[in-house]
Amino acid sequence: MMSELMPENPDGWTFLTNHAHVLLCLAQDPEIRLCDVAAEVGLTERGVQRIVKELATSGYITRERNGRRNRYLVHARQPLRRGIARHREVGDLLQLIVQR
Repeated sequence: MMSELMPENPDGWTFLTNHAHVLLCLAQDPEIRLCDVAAEVGLTERGVQRIVKELATSGYITRERNGRRNRYLVHARQPLRRGIARHREVGDLLQLIVQR
């Protein structure tokens, strides 16, 4: 497998934004805790909270209270935001990357 041959993120850059990484984590596990998202993505919990708020405000996710925890619903029909990807939907990205 390619990831076994190359160290993870050797130059500090990635093909996906932090927003995309957070969204992918929420799609993969809708009941994940934000501290676990932060650990997975390599951000602070506060940074993840800010991104989740921006994703919710922009209509990409909905937060639902489930007891003492949150559940995140990703809106797969939302268009991707910029340039050449604008004709695609979030679901297209999820289908490409998230293992279900």
